Amino acid sequence: MYLENIHSPKDIKGLNTQQLQTLAGEIREGILNRVSNNGGHVGPNLGFVEATIALHYVFNAPDDKFVFDVSHQSYPHKMLTGRADGFLHVEDMNAISGYSSPRENAEYDNFEIGHTSTSIALATGLQKGRDLQGGKENVIAVIGDGSLSGGEAFEGLDTAAEIGTNIIIVVNDNEMSIAENHGGLYRNLKLLRETQGKAECNFFRAMGFDYRYVEQGNDIETLISAFRGVKDIDHPIVVHIHTEKGRGYKPAVENKEAWHWHMPFNIADGSLKQTFDDEDIDTMLGDWLFEKMKKDPKLLLLTAGTPSSFAFFKERREAAGKQFVDTGIAEEEAVALASGAAKRGAHPVFSDYATFFQRTYDQLAQDLAVNGNPAVFNILGSTIYGMNDFTHICFFDIPMISHIPNLHYLAPTTYEELIAMEDWAINQEKYSVAIRVPEGKVYHSAEPVETDYSDINHYKVVHRGSGVAIIALGNFFQKGERVCKLLADTGIDATLINPRWISGIDEKLLDDLKKDHRLVVTLEDGSLDGGFGERISRYYAPTSMRVLNFGVKKQLYDRYDVNALLKENYLEDEQIVEDITSQDL
Repeated sequence: MYLENIHSPKDIKGLNTQQLQTLAGEIREGILNRVSNNGGHVGPNLGFVEATIALHYVFNAPDDKFVFDVSHQSYPHKMLTGRADGFLHVEDMNAISGYSSPRENAEYDNFEIGHTSTSIALATGLQKGRDLQGGKENVIAVIGDGSLSGGEAFEGLDTAAEIGTNIIIVVNDNEMSIAENHGGLYRNLKLLRETQGKAECNFFRAMGFDYRYVEQGNDIETLISAFRGVKDIDHPIVVHIHTEKGRGYKPAVENKEAWHWHMPFNIADGSLKQTFDDEDIDTMLGDWLFEKMKKDPKLLLLTAGTPSSFAFFKERREAAGKQFVDTGIAEEEAVALASGAAKRGAHPVFSDYATFFQRTYDQLAQDLAVNGNPAVFNILGSTIYGMNDFTHICFFDIPMISHIPNLHYLAPTTYEELIAMEDWAINQEKYSVAIRVPEGKVYHSAEPVETDYSDINHYKVVHRGSGVAIIALGNFFQKGERVCKLLADTGIDATLINPRWISGIDEKLLDDLKKDHRLVVTLEDGSLDGGFGERISRYYAPTSMRVLNFGVKKQLYDRYDVNALLKENYLEDEQIVEDITSQDL
């Protein structure tokens, strides 16, 4: 076995073509071993095995610098740079992240990268830094065709061409984003593939790049020849390689969208190793939106390259027709499009993960909220129980979104409350609305929920007690219920409040609590700094009311254990009760 004896790219330099092909097979086995046990990106990594081997065979990392876009195709690179154990041995897998990470290997990984469309722009910094200091190394940016739809990719291309010195951009064209590609750019990529790169209409040449096309993007010999031809080049060049997403694993080839990223599975047939609760709130929301779309011809459903996040798979996308738009990896365009569509009388709804809304803060503030257009935004994954790697944490959405003036942020606690808010937000024409979709276990309302949320910042008192009031936001409302029951066992009849609104406070209710309460407790599934609880604390600051805020400390967490995170942040039910009862009430 070759892979076990490779500790750096230097160890592959002496291998012949047949040995490199054997190595490619071993790397694929390593990828499948890891993702079948730990989950992870399947298709992108399987498709980029030969290209990674060829890159490291020709170039001389770490002197030559590699930047991997999204870095969801970086598994082969990790295996060739001393981290193969994280793919070969189950007990070592948790030591390796799914993304490029200098904290793992600063010698070969230049940046922490988990979001898309960034590699070229980051590489231009390496390009310019090298030039200023008289360096001679090659700078190589790897980017997938799907990532080219992101605005930062265009900006990077524009700057790289202007700098004009050595930078080699490897476009990994597997004809896919997470799902199919969308956008006018992809017509030209298709034309370039069909003409073997010879079409006169060439996007990359128009941007100022030299250009070479490689049809056999999964052939090691062809790739080695192509990369040798551009090594040490003195100007910007694009090497456009045509690869197969999921190569070497039949399920991933036959269903590329489903196997872009996958939960742990049985390699033999692709079946999941673990079954999950039939109820998934994001899927249920997608089901409801699909039915709502049939009744409302003005309803426009938007995604930015992640249609599966709310169960809009291929059949639904096709059935939706003109009522569905995928902007590609372009959240900024999606928000601006939604604002414009709302202005013209449509009912736009844009759904995406909270971590990706970070890319479009300016559009939420300027293109949307300043104009006050009644578009709806579903913020998915916002919980400490969701994605937990360094680059994809989703629980910083409250500080980001709730402080934008003129944008109303709601936090439903159950499926029924979510749908009521969604229906109201779509049908009303007065407010820009974001909805923090509850995640994790699906809770249902035992009683009918309100259907009109026009009374802005009006909190709901679920139970009126005295002494202590628990304001439990969104995902943490059920935690609030449990805390109240535990407090009752100690003789405290606590008031329980569902605030529903994140972006404002119910001053009348907060003032009313002063009559017979001495302590207000806030619970939120998110960051304490800039969070919901701080808003309550600030309001009560000039008064004698005491406030306790429970949430997560502001820092970047990587592959954390949820139970440990809860305990460290004093968020276990019993810890919260202990803190409350220790106060001088």
